[in-house]
Amino acid sequence: MCNLYSMTKAREAVLRLFRVGHNRANAFDPLRAIFPGHAAPIVRRAEDGERELVTLSWGFVLLRDGYAPKRVTNARDDKLQTPFWRPSFEARRCLVPATSFCEPHDGRKPATWHWFALAGDEPRPLFAFAGLWRRWKGPIKKDGPTVELDVYSFVTMVPTALTSSINHERSPVLLTSNGDVDTWLSDDRAAANALIRPLPADRLRIVQEGFDKEDLFLPVN
Repeated sequence: MCNLYSMTKAREAVLRLFRVGHNRANAFDPLRAIFPGHAAPIVRRAEDGERELVTLSWGFVLLRDGYAPKRVTNARDDKLQTPFWRPSFEARRCLVPATSFCEPHDGRKPATWHWFALAGDEPRPLFAFAGLWRRWKGPIKKDGPTVELDVYSFVTMVPTALTSSINHERSPVLLTSNGDVDTWLSDDRAAANALIRPLPADRLRIVQEGFDKEDLFLPVN
């Protein structure tokens, strides 16, 4: 399960890789550390079918009687057909640009944090999480006012060969090719569902690890 990731590439690199026009893209700065509730860029299909890059809030909102609303950042693949996720999986899939994601090592105290990135010639190549988005209207804090905002989450599955050595729970679904990106944003739900599969072990690598969160935030490059 991922509740911390980075997106350290410049806007131009994101637009180029995911083929978004400059006139359809919000401005954003590279982000060393993105936590639940933070705003970050996503790519989705606009009403006219063209791609747009917009900044959304990370985490679907789950109301709970007697408690503060919960931000749900990860959509389990085995829960995508439940009422909470199904409408978004069927009609509102999106791309969540990223350069690395962080997981704690199971069972270690103090916690050891590990950053994962794609293997490649660059230090941390750009990729996309397989994302979902929706419009939320309601409170985001206990007894808070009604707000209206677009929120996103991304899909997780069983761990990959590498991530399972650190965290035995879940691992994000990563999209690493133009074909995968096109399919995830298409109307073909069966083909999109087929993309929920682990990457080969040699496609991922650990780029940083440590105990102190203050030292975890990667430099922008």
